[in-house]
Amino acid sequence: MRANELRKKYIDFFKSKGHREIKSASLIPENDPTCLFTTAGMHPLVPYLLGAKHPLGTRLCDAQKCIRTGDIDEVGDPVHLTFFEMLGNWSLGDYFKEDAIKFSFEFLTSPDWLNIPLENLAFTVFAGDENCPFDSESYETWRSLGVPAERIAKLGKKDNWWGPAGQTGPCGPDTEMFYWTGSGNAPQVFDPADKLWVEIWNDVFIQYNKNQEGKYEPLAKQNVDTGMGLERVTAVLQGKASCYDTELFQPIFTCLDHLRGIPAPATRCDSERIIADHSRAAVFIIGDGITPGKVDQAYVLRRLIRRAVREGRKLGMLNFMPAVAEVIIENFGEVYPELKNRAAIIIEELQIEEKQFNTTLENGTREFEKLIARVPAHVANKSISGKNAFFLYETYGFPIELTEEMAREKGFTVDREGYLKAYEKHQELSRQGAEQKFKGGLADNSEATAKLHTATHLLQAALRQVLGEHVQQRGSNITADRLRFDFSHHDKMTPEQLNEVEKLVNQAIEAKIPINCREMSFDEAQSDGAIGLFEDRYGECVKVFTIGEFSKEVCGGPHADNTAALGKFKIQKEESSSRGVRRIKAILIQP
Repeated sequence: MRANELRKKYIDFFKSKGHREIKSASLIPENDPTCLFTTAGMHPLVPYLLGAKHPLGTRLCDAQKCIRTGDIDEVGDPVHLTFFEMLGNWSLGDYFKEDAIKFSFEFLTSPDWLNIPLENLAFTVFAGDENCPFDSESYETWRSLGVPAERIAKLGKKDNWWGPAGQTGPCGPDTEMFYWTGSGNAPQVFDPADKLWVEIWNDVFIQYNKNQEGKYEPLAKQNVDTGMGLERVTAVLQGKASCYDTELFQPIFTCLDHLRGIPAPATRCDSERIIADHSRAAVFIIGDGITPGKVDQAYVLRRLIRRAVREGRKLGMLNFMPAVAEVIIENFGEVYPELKNRAAIIIEELQIEEKQFNTTLENGTREFEKLIARVPAHVANKSISGKNAFFLYETYGFPIELTEEMAREKGFTVDREGYLKAYEKHQELSRQGAEQKFKGGLADNSEATAKLHTATHLLQAALRQVLGEHVQQRGSNITADRLRFDFSHHDKMTPEQLNEVEKLVNQAIEAKIPINCREMSFDEAQSDGAIGLFEDRYGECVKVFTIGEFSKEVCGGPHADNTAALGKFKIQKEESSSRGVRRIKAILIQP
């Protein structure tokens, strides 16, 4: 089964069960300050998992674009991906464990859907501990469907529990589904440690709230959140050893072969897989409005592009990213039209970034020559220190293999052990930062956050008045203390422009304007003059928040009831976020 067929079957199945399809949200989270990217299907649904009413009801399904960068340095093996699609279905206070499990079982095993033999499947459930009981309902539901007891493993919180994101909050057990990928018949007894059993689906049951005392209290409203990785399941159903062997990646590899003028190799090397994965991720990130830069999403994007370029140079390719991007846009543009709509921008940004990085590499070569020149000619065992080798990597993007190759040509060795120590220290610091930047979780839904979220509506409206209607949101990060708003604009704002924006926002606050919310179709919202920040994310019915004559936006986040509640708006900083994108940081001062 091909990926497009799997994606369609999944959506069609859940539609047949009363679910409404929601379009994929942007890769840039709107209301979750803990994440740079959408890392799971649940992120766009945060307000609704917290209790807000979704315009499309209580049963939802989708295919969600996701980015995860916590193990970016492992990409290149046959397993890891940066960009992936997550198929998901949700119950927002509607059905719970029994129905969710029966839906999963039917989709997996029915001849009308995936038609997987039951003997090729196994399952896990939460075993229970001193705080929460054994998930007997999930276990008994699987048994009632004909699953043998020896094919159901009972595991602890480490394996079969979700959340909370922080010290407190919603959480609950999950049940996972596994597929046998080995040759011959699957073992009668399921061993979760056997790597030939591959997890393909996960049903999360959000039924508890962990309080400040560490106790797990039953939630009044229980939700279901599921996830099935499209790439992984496509590979499993096709009998492929890796998702890189499927049609999701093969056209990219064919393009690389063409650019290199070689026949298709029997196996793909790490460099080819890195280029394929990182190029795909970069195309989708730029498609959602981010351009390469020095901070946050823009920095991650730059790192992905430059890592792909480095690997391309290893294979003898220069200025190849635009050609690869065209293939990706062609393959995914029907499912994700934002790629075709922004194709020219995507290709231009990749051209610029690749050209700039090639220049950086040339500068790095000059620095390498300086390091060589510092060593006296009479020294017998000439070597480049690990510290300097890592400097070339960190500053100029030189992989250790490139430094070693260039060193051999000059009769030098490289202290690889010293390089690895410096690299591991760097990785540990990066990992500690990533744990904060990418930890994920449910967004803050407090009154303070709602006020600042409302202020971003006023800010965008004021920016459009002062700078022009080309201004569009390119991302936001809102906590209970401050807002950060990224918007499209090429030039640094003048002090006069900043003062005028601040003045307009405060005038709207002082006018004590009620904030009204209406539900309507997205077409109606556009016709009514509402701004859609990420148009591809909205379904048939959306929420439109109107603030008098000042602002009208499509949005799903928390809001104040009246501008009078906001206090005084104060811009703290205006700066560049990335190429063609500016950033404003602001606060609300309460009287």
